[in-house]
Amino acid sequence: MHLSDRITGSFVATLGVLTAYGGSQLPPVPGQDVGPSAFPILIGVGLILCGLMIALGIGRSFEEEAEADLAAVEGPPQNASTTAPLTSRLRALLPPGLLLFYVVVVDRLGFIPTAAIMIFVAASAFGARLRVALPLAAFASIVIHLIFYKLLRVPLPAGLLPMPW
Repeated sequence: MHLSDRITGSFVATLGVLTAYGGSQLPPVPGQDVGPSAFPILIGVGLILCGLMIALGIGRSFEEEAEADLAAVEGPPQNASTTAPLTSRLRALLPPGLLLFYVVVVDRLGFIPTAAIMIFVAASAFGARLRVALPLAAFASIVIHLIFYKLLRVPLPAGLLPMPW
């Protein structure tokens, strides 16, 4: 186990504790069984569990076995490079860039077009074909809107395409 795994796992677990604590401090909404604290606490618990698994190295043996199996099938790597290509490194900036795009554009365009653009760009960047990325973007943005608007009763910006519900 690497020291960096312990540090990363501890950081993620600490972030989970802070998230769960912050969520537990949210005031309950009268008349609702599930208040605004449910999701932050759930996410915090998930972060705590994942952080502990990273810090303790749980699952690391599976990774080492998979690497050994792959090396046995493919043989030793030829001219292996330790640095990722530029496109892979830039792809790591995509999620924060999409979040920034959401913050800047959502009030003007509305939730559904903004979410559809974000899902399409993310799916395309991570290898989805056009015939999969387009329907996924259209379908997922509407489903996410329905979940937040109808089930969770979270108002989302209508923008250019207000939904009839």
